[in-house]
Amino acid sequence: MQLHAARLCLDCQEIHDAAACPACLSESFAYISRWVPAPERRKRPRPVPSEDAETYRQLLAPDAGQPKSMRWLKRGALGLTIVSVAGWLWRRSAGEASDSTAVKTRRSDDGASTTGSTKAADFPK
Repeated sequence: MQLHAARLCLDCQEIHDAAACPACLSESFAYISRWVPAPERRKRPRPVPSEDAETYRQLLAPDAGQPKSMRWLKRGALGLTIVSVAGWLWRRSAGEASDSTAVKTRRSDDGASTTGSTKAADFPK
């Protein structure tokens, strides 16, 4: 049993590592590490961060110095740009599709049959 997981039952003073005491099924406990200090579990202690690391951390922080309103303004402008470009592309593709159907519509308006054979009279001069 590991020291950081060991628990002392407050009712029967049994030491266990389960959620409830196996002897009395009580759920009231205290961790043993409260009274017995647990040594560091890492083989090597955590290195102390250098001043350069803190500088890089500040540079990589996502706009920590800017107010929230400025961030929302930038996000809104980006969102508006994306929606505008998407709408432009959609209208452009819809326009190309309507151009190809407009040619078929004009021929059918002249009385030409789209299923039959084409005659020279079917085409405008």
